Amino acid sequence: MGKIKKKGTSGQAKNYITRTQAVRKLQISLPDFRRLCIFKGIYPREPRNKKKASKTATQNTTFYYTKDIQYLLHEPLLAKFRDQKAVAKKIARSLGRGEVGDASRIEKNHAPQLTLDHIIKERYPTFIDALRDLDDALSLLFLFANLPSTTHVPPKTIALCQRVTHEFQHYLITTNSLRKSFLSIKGIYYQATIQGQDIMWLVPYRFVQRVNGDVDYRIMATFVELYTTLLGFVNFRLYSSLGLRYPPKFDKRSDENGAELAAFTLEGRAVADAPKAIGTGNKQTNSLTNQEVSSEVQAKVDKVIKSAGLDKTKPEQPTEATEESTEAIDKFEPTAPEADTLPQPDISGEEAGSLFAPFTFYISREAPKAPLEFMLRAFGCKRIGWDTILGDGAFTHNEADPRITHQIVDRPTLPESSLPAIPAAAENGDDGATQKVKPGTRIPGRTYIQPQWVWDCINEGKLLRPDLYAPGETLPPHLSPWVKATKGAYDPRATLAEQEEEGEAEIAADEEEKEESDEEMEEAPAAKKVAAKDESEAEDDESVDGGMDIANSDDDSESEEEDEEESEEEDASPLEDDNASQSEDEEEVARTQHQKELEAEAAGLPFSSNGANDDSKKKKSSQAKKVAAKKRKEEEELDRQKMMMSRKKRKLLEKMMYSNKKQSDESAKLRSKRRKIEKGAEK
Repeated sequence: MGKIKKKGTSGQAKNYITRTQAVRKLQISLPDFRRLCIFKGIYPREPRNKKKASKTATQNTTFYYTKDIQYLLHEPLLAKFRDQKAVAKKIARSLGRGEVGDASRIEKNHAPQLTLDHIIKERYPTFIDALRDLDDALSLLFLFANLPSTTHVPPKTIALCQRVTHEFQHYLITTNSLRKSFLSIKGIYYQATIQGQDIMWLVPYRFVQRVNGDVDYRIMATFVELYTTLLGFVNFRLYSSLGLRYPPKFDKRSDENGAELAAFTLEGRAVADAPKAIGTGNKQTNSLTNQEVSSEVQAKVDKVIKSAGLDKTKPEQPTEATEESTEAIDKFEPTAPEADTLPQPDISGEEAGSLFAPFTFYISREAPKAPLEFMLRAFGCKRIGWDTILGDGAFTHNEADPRITHQIVDRPTLPESSLPAIPAAAENGDDGATQKVKPGTRIPGRTYIQPQWVWDCINEGKLLRPDLYAPGETLPPHLSPWVKATKGAYDPRATLAEQEEEGEAEIAADEEEKEESDEEMEEAPAAKKVAAKDESEAEDDESVDGGMDIANSDDDSESEEEDEEESEEEDASPLEDDNASQSEDEEEVARTQHQKELEAEAAGLPFSSNGANDDSKKKKSSQAKKVAAKKRKEEEELDRQKMMMSRKKRKLLEKMMYSNKKQSDESAKLRSKRRKIEKGAEK
């Protein structure tokens, strides 16, 4: 007889453990257990059968893997949590006795400090693993960097998040690693490519944030603690790969004045070797440290080079140019117009670094300074100015500086009567630091654009027409750079003629005409009543003047016409019977046309009887009939092909057709909306 197996010693009952059992096994509190699980990356699991996993399981029971909890038993953080609990008891005892000095001393000198370095090394054994898991970390840290300080979010946490995120942005600016960006309802999406890994994160807009009590900030603070350690490791590795010193030099005073990115100064022995945005070679060695070489020193250096005979590298320049040309990214073109469009590669680092390099930008007060400064610097712009109210670190605070080539404006053009006046001190030039420009005025030789121009140029990889983004102009559609246009889907950048199917415009025009005619028919009864009253009054007048003779004459003429018709019917040959149906149709068309004329005349509307409108209507109706007949033939052919398929393939084809029809209906609805908007704009 075999050994009797005890219940609950194998299977799901052994593989899973409840949260209460796990807390008791680790001998820590529930908040510490949550923190430990977040640090170690251990999440709840759902067993297949909760009754087998535990006898007392309910719907709300949380389960974990038993092996995960066993793994946590050897975690060094458990001892730190217990030490923190012991110190908290001592502080509470001192406060209970009224010994505030002892309590502060214990908290300052004996409180254990948690270090998560070993956890980062365990969870990310390679640097590529850390880069792949950087999306959520950057999104959360940028969120906390824009939150206001409250009891739940201390100022130290916000300052730490701002510092590590600005350090990461400086690396992207130095290496030109930023690739794409998109303005959405949630915030601004960014995508950067670092060591072959695409990293995307979300930065919220700088609105006034309302901190609600529905969010558990203790759990979010635990994630922030983990992610700040992770991003600190990543920044150190990235800066070390460029030969830069980490952490970079930080000016606290300029940061308090709103400098943000300009409060950091990168230092290192290999600063000149890092990829720069403007130019190549030795011309960019001192661009990062904001040092300019004087012309006299440069002339002396050139003399020494010529005297030493070191200027013989001119014939080698073509070879360098050819090498650079081979590094250009190829563009894939389809071999046939019916072929699929191939995805094009992104712009290279050199192209990204020289996109805005030759320009000098000035950001107006109403435009978002932080994202614009980051994106312009990441794509090569070295000279960016803004108003003094936006903070320190600008290239110039003078809006009338002649070196400014582009000004970013985000307010509509207003008449001069509604513009505010400039203070007298600024007009007389008393304010020497900045020179004020009258609001609404345009400086000649400067390009005025809206902020969307920067985003669209970056996503397209080239400079777009600035006149389309001028202040007050209707901006082009801002589409996501990660969503590619598919065949048959609606594309707001293309014209309606390029997207409409065969006969779609004619069918839409017929439907609009029918709707207009229905509206006219609804408006006509009121006009008919007025016309009927006028006609009755006229008939009464005619009867008084002797209208009986006219009526008799009409009856005589009608009787004569009837006699003529009877004689014509008797003389008609049997060959004319074939055309009887056509004549009846023509009579019906004439009657309906006559009825429409009467209705239009009663309503006081113009009506063309046999003009060009009838010909165009006939053409449209014939074309619509042809399109309908063509669709009917295609459907019949498809039904024949379905009959030859197996059941499995037929079901698959029906699913594909359903999804394609759904997509085409959505695109047709969007096209119809756009058609109405364009017609309304024309009117």
